[in-house]
Amino acid sequence: MKKYETPLLDELEKGPWPSFVTEIKRAAEKSEMANDELGQLEKSYATKRGYWKHGGIVGVLGYGGGVIGRYHNLPEEFPGVAHFHTVRINQTSGFYYDTKSLRMIMGLWDTYGSGLTNMHGSTGDMVMLGCRTEALEPFFAEVSSRGWDLGGSGSGMRTPSCCLGQSRCEWANIDTMGITHHMTHHFQDEMHRPMWPYKFKIKVAGCAVDCVAAIARADCSIIGTWRDEIQQDDAEVANYAKDGMDIQAEIVDMCPSGCMSYDGKKLAINNKECTRCMHCITKMTKALAPGKDKGATILIGSKAPIVVGSLLSWVIKPFIKVDAPFEEITELIENIIEWWDDEAKPRERIGEVIEIKGMRSFLDAIGIKPQPQQISSPRKDPFFFWADEDFEK
Repeated sequence: MKKYETPLLDELEKGPWPSFVTEIKRAAEKSEMANDELGQLEKSYATKRGYWKHGGIVGVLGYGGGVIGRYHNLPEEFPGVAHFHTVRINQTSGFYYDTKSLRMIMGLWDTYGSGLTNMHGSTGDMVMLGCRTEALEPFFAEVSSRGWDLGGSGSGMRTPSCCLGQSRCEWANIDTMGITHHMTHHFQDEMHRPMWPYKFKIKVAGCAVDCVAAIARADCSIIGTWRDEIQQDDAEVANYAKDGMDIQAEIVDMCPSGCMSYDGKKLAINNKECTRCMHCITKMTKALAPGKDKGATILIGSKAPIVVGSLLSWVIKPFIKVDAPFEEITELIENIIEWWDDEAKPRERIGEVIEIKGMRSFLDAIGIKPQPQQISSPRKDPFFFWADEDFEK
C-alpha cells in the first residue's frame, strides 16, 4: 500500500484527547480503504476542498434504507475509497452489547469493509464507514444471519434510540428500552422502506435529565415524568444541610419554576408549580424522588439547522401513560406522522411544518386539546380565527 505523508492530520493527534486520526492510522495498517481514506483526508485539508460525491442509490435487496451511498471524485488517485458506502446497523436498546457480539461485527467489518466505525451516530446506529458496492450484500447476509438488522436512513423512520432507563438508572420513570424495542419493531416497514417527505426520529429518555438529548434532536421525544407529588424524606434533607449543602442556593434558587422554599429547617415544595425538571432530585438523591404516578411527556419538532434553523421541541402531551403494550402512545405517534406526511413538502421536518401551518391546526388534526403547559406567554396579536365547529358546539 502507498504510504501517505500526513503533516496536517498529524497536528490533530497532539494534545490530551484521543484522536480519530490515530484510529484511521491503526486501521490503515491492514486496510487499503482506510489507508486511502487517510490520504484523501490529508488532501482535503491541504486544498480546503471536499471530494465526496453526493449520495447515489445503493443498498441491499429488499431495503430502501440503512445504506448511505458515497463515491469519491478522485477514484484513480484514491482507488481504495472509490466506493465508500456507509452501513447503519440497528443498535441495541440502551446501547448494551456483550464483547462477543461486538467482536463478531468488527471481525465482519474488517473482512468486508474498511474497519472504520462510528459508535454511535447521532441517530444511534452502529455506523460502519466504508464499504464497496459488491461487498454490501455479503456483509448484510453475514450480519442478518446472526440476528442483527439495518437501521434507518433516508426519508423514513430513523432508528429509535433511548437511554438505559430502568435497567441501570434509579431516576427513570418509564421503561425506555421496552418502548424503544416496541417502536423499532412496529415501524420496521417505515424504517427499511422510506416513504415520507423526510426523516422522523423518536428518542426516549427516562426523565427530564434527558441523557439522549431528545428534546433538542428528535422529531418525537418521549420523556419520562410523573404527575403526583415528589417523594420527600425530611430527615435526609436535614442530613444534606448538616453535611454542608447550601439548600437555598443549590436547590431552591436553582428551581426554574420557583416552586420551592426553605426556612432553614423545612424544605417545602409546591408540586402544582413543579415542572419535573429533576434538578432537585438529582442533587438530593437520598432526600427526594420522583412521584409514584409515572408516565411520559410527549414533545414534537426539534431538529438541527438545515432548512429554517434549529428548533427545540414543543410539549404537545404533558402526561400520557406508557405501559406495555404501548397502544395509546403508538396510536398518537401514528396520527402525528399521518398529518405530517399529508402536509409536508419534500425535505420538511415536522417542526418546520408546525411552524408554517400553526400549532392550532396540528393539535386539531391529531385530536389533542391545547393545554396551559404548551403556552410560554400570552398571545400578543388581537386576531383570533374561529373554526366552523366552534360555533356548532
